[in-house]
Amino acid sequence: MRDSLRWPTGNICLMQALWTRMARILVAAILAVSAGWMFQFAHVDLTQSETTRMLGGPSWVLQAQQPVDELKAFDEDFVDKTMRVDYFHSGGLGTEVLALDQIVSDGSWAGSRTRLIDDLNLGKYLFEVIDRQTNRVIYSRGFASIYGEWETTPAARQIHATFHESFRFPWPKRPVQVVLKVRDSQNSFHELWSTVIDPDSRFVNPTDRVSAGEVWPIIDSGPPSEKVDLLVIGEGYTAEEIPKFHMDAERLVNALFDEEPFRSRRSDFNVWGLDLPSPESGVSRPRAMEFRRSPLSAEYNIFDSERYLLTYDNRALRDAASAAPYEFLEIVVNEEQYGGGGIFNFQATVAADTGFSAYVFVHEFGHHFAGLADEYYTSDVAYETGSAYHPEPWEPNVTALHDPANLKWRDLVLAGTPVPTPWDKNEFESASSAAQAERRELRRQGVAETEIDRLFTEQMENETTALGSMEYADRVGAFEGASYESLGLYRSEIDCIMFTRNPVGFCQVCQRALSRVIDQYSRP
Repeated sequence: MRDSLRWPTGNICLMQALWTRMARILVAAILAVSAGWMFQFAHVDLTQSETTRMLGGPSWVLQAQQPVDELKAFDEDFVDKTMRVDYFHSGGLGTEVLALDQIVSDGSWAGSRTRLIDDLNLGKYLFEVIDRQTNRVIYSRGFASIYGEWETTPAARQIHATFHESFRFPWPKRPVQVVLKVRDSQNSFHELWSTVIDPDSRFVNPTDRVSAGEVWPIIDSGPPSEKVDLLVIGEGYTAEEIPKFHMDAERLVNALFDEEPFRSRRSDFNVWGLDLPSPESGVSRPRAMEFRRSPLSAEYNIFDSERYLLTYDNRALRDAASAAPYEFLEIVVNEEQYGGGGIFNFQATVAADTGFSAYVFVHEFGHHFAGLADEYYTSDVAYETGSAYHPEPWEPNVTALHDPANLKWRDLVLAGTPVPTPWDKNEFESASSAAQAERRELRRQGVAETEIDRLFTEQMENETTALGSMEYADRVGAFEGASYESLGLYRSEIDCIMFTRNPVGFCQVCQRALSRVIDQYSRP
């Protein structure tokens, strides 16, 4: 009985060959799907083959197609223009309210036309642009904000406050929904606010703003859509001081490209300068009771921290910056008092004339560009610290180490390196605390900035020697003390430009994070 149902011997071999071939095709299809390829069923003419004769008809196989043309996808959804959505972010005393301000054109689109969806998982916030017809996410970006920092200060429990913020994305061809999401303590995003935008609505202003200043190239490496575009804006420079701004900007940009990974990736950047003459030199310094009305309203004493330098005036900043192609903004301030600031995907600042301006420029750009956390923890800050429990930070260079076996940079840890990694923490803290106390006394006395620079130089020399001589100084590990917390948060190396002013550059983890952002804007 069973013998009567057997295939002839020749057909058995053909069937085995067929199934082997089909299995190989299926495996290839699965692998290609995982790489993001599209497939179609193709009718294959096998009339001359043994397989077709055996099965009595044509067969179907999966045939791989090339990846979807991302540039075509951009052109299907967007036009070469930037839409800017301005809104107010208010909160305090347990409340949080967002309200639309305006929707305007912000110049031509300078960003990537292929990397439209953000896969970096950085930022406290994430906004998504969703096509209303298909409910597809057609653009997204993570970011941080001044409001997000402010709500970690004691003031947020005492008063209400409002901050101005913006989304920027390619101008859509059809109505879209813009959704703002916020990250919770478990690192999950949930919706905070949304609005529907019809690009042809009478409530959307498609007219570009007339440039408020002159744009000039510092580094010109190619088309903005294929490069990282950094705009450096002068603040607090009079018309007569514009040549000084040019020299300051070029000096500081050169300092950035002296550091890895920027040195190796210089050709992936365009850097532009923007001249914005001020009526008088300098910016507001509230603690010195010196006030200015500069074009961007940059000021010291953000959150009542004497060295924290930013602008609260987001609309003025965005209006001025619309004159140039950009994804990232650095404000160079014509002041000698030590200071600066940096917020991921928003702004970075530096005081040009302090003796440590090159360090501040690079350090703050690390915050702004890749969401790098401060790794220091012995300096005074405006934020509330000392919590008994720390959620895992979203920043790529610090960790709460809840699961040492799954350390987020574990692939960089050499065998034999203990995690957590021991270091001479008490010795460092003692010396650093003494330097901080001296700094506060010098500020109280109102000494010249050269005295502050002297203290910083002495501290830098001592710390460079001390940290560089520790047992695991050349290793990636998990060193306790980071992000303003002495206990419970860890950095990846003993020293880094995000930890001290020492001339050590970015650590390996920071370099990798920076490189990933460069790729997002300069690679297909």
